[in-house]
Amino acid sequence: MERQERWGIAHIYASYNNTIIHITDITGTETISKASGGMVVKSDRMESSPTAAMIAAKKAAEVAIEKGINAIHVKIRAKGGHNDSTGPGPGAQAAVRALSRMGLRIGLIEDVTPLPHDGCKKKGGKRGRRV
Repeated sequence: MERQERWGIAHIYASYNNTIIHITDITGTETISKASGGMVVKSDRMESSPTAAMIAAKKAAEVAIEKGINAIHVKIRAKGGHNDSTGPGPGAQAAVRALSRMGLRIGLIEDVTPLPHDGCKKKGGKRGRRV
């Protein structure tokens, strides 16, 4: 017998200071579970590490599976904006790997980092930041 797939969305916010995993229903309006690197490790500097991201993703996935979700789309978001248009932090990859290892079927993986459309002026003056 084919099991019914119940889809959800895993929103992963991966900065260089923390990793937050937030699992919602398919519409994105109702929270099913959430966990962050800061919830699972003691020291501040470990919050963004891949290890903390894996533990947090595992924690969030357990609750989601309990509530009947067995397949997810993944949306990865970095800080972005006009000041730090950097990529996602070290925890993003680890979190996705941990979710798939928990037995969740992964559909789309999408990057939803906000990109500037040349809005505000960058700080640092005409000649930039002189080091």
